[in-house]
Amino acid sequence: MAVDLFDLAGRRALVTGSSQGIGLALARGLAEAGAEIVLNGRDEAKLAAAAREIPSARILAFDVTDHAAVRAAVDRFEAEVGPIDILVNNAGMQHRAPLEDFPEDAFQRLLQTNIASVFNVGQACARHMIGRHGGKIINIASVQTSLARPSIAPYTATKGAVGNLTKGMATDWAKHGLQVNAIAPGYFDTPLNAALVADPAFSAWLEKRTPAGRWGKVEELVGACIFLASPASSFVNGHVLYVDGGITASL
Repeated sequence: MAVDLFDLAGRRALVTGSSQGIGLALARGLAEAGAEIVLNGRDEAKLAAAAREIPSARILAFDVTDHAAVRAAVDRFEAEVGPIDILVNNAGMQHRAPLEDFPEDAFQRLLQTNIASVFNVGQACARHMIGRHGGKIINIASVQTSLARPSIAPYTATKGAVGNLTKGMATDWAKHGLQVNAIAPGYFDTPLNAALVADPAFSAWLEKRTPAGRWGKVEELVGACIFLASPASSFVNGHVLYVDGGITASL
């Protein structure tokens, strides 16, 4: 049956940055579709609290910006527990400042957290997926993969890079049976956007600018994630799927 194409039973999914926000919502949704979940972050206490929301979820704590630590953690998990069939590269950060005053250290943190992490965890997991001739990698991009707004130029640059790195990963790894795609969320009510959600003027602008007329709910990203994680997307590769209420389709 067609619905079986979306069944994730028997598959294991690692979701980075999954102690809260979009990452936790995606982990919960993948679990409801049948996947075994591996939560990742740096704060083990927050991960433990998140794991209590998802029956049988495992915790794999490591710093996504540390290439050696990522590879060691993934290799150890694969050897001791079993294969990671699905990777969701969700870890990310934001920093807002006028570009002419943007702190150099914040710029470097954005590069490491938003781009290097996708490379680090993607490469570590793909090395195992390639040997099995199959695997799913889903990178979390943004509407800023295509659009810019004042005070977040470096973030925009990092998310543009995520979109192109997704295409590059697909180009290199599709021949090994991997599908690598990205989800580009619009404006969602998350801890990362808390300051914007609390700003009445910004919310009013957003509701007018977005054809759907509202902020997104993190649960509305789950369907896209299940699709890209499942056999239903077996011939989808290098695609950036915008889930944004139409904001990138409209002037």
